[in-house]
Amino acid sequence: MAEQDRKQNKKFDRKPKQRRDEFQEEVIGINRVVKVVKGGRRFRFSALVVVGDKKGRVGFGTGKANEVPDAIKKAIQNAKTNVITVPMVGKTLPHDIIGKHDSGNILLKPAPEGTGIIAGGPVRSILELAGYSDVVSKSLGSNNKANMVRATFQGLESLVTKEQVAKLRDLDIKHLS
Repeated sequence: MAEQDRKQNKKFDRKPKQRRDEFQEEVIGINRVVKVVKGGRRFRFSALVVVGDKKGRVGFGTGKANEVPDAIKKAIQNAKTNVITVPMVGKTLPHDIIGKHDSGNILLKPAPEGTGIIAGGPVRSILELAGYSDVVSKSLGSNNKANMVRATFQGLESLVTKEQVAKLRDLDIKHLS
C-alpha cells in the first residue's frame, strides 16, 4: 500500500517540463480585414511576425484569425516553420545584395564594426533578430511591410560566404581573395 501511495505521489512531485524557447518574436504589423456580407461586415485580423535567435537563424510568418492574439499565435507558429540560417562574417553581411519581391527592393550592405544597423521598419527587426549588428540598408521600392519582409528574406537567402563559393568552384580559399 505504501509503495502505491509513493508511486501516485511521484506523479505529482515532478516539475513540469519547461521548454525554453530559443526564438525571440517581434510583431511587424497587424491589419484589420473586412469582409462585407449580407448581414453586415465581418472583421478579421492578419498578423506579420518575425522570429529569430540572434545567432544566424531567422524566420517570418503570417496568420489570420478573428482575434488579434490568435492571429499573432498563428503567425509565430508559421514563422517557426519558415526559419532560415543566414551567413555572417563577424557581425555583418558577407557582401552587398539586393533582395527583390514584387515591387519591394531592399539594398543590404555590410558596414564597418561599430556602425550599427541603419535600416528602417521591418528590415531593422529582421536584421536584429538574425544577429547582425553592423548593416546598412535602403528600401528602393515599395514600403509595404509584407513586401519589404519578403524582399529582405530573399536577399538574406541568396547571401554566400567565401568558403561556400570556394567549395562550389573547387578552389582553395586563398584564390578568392
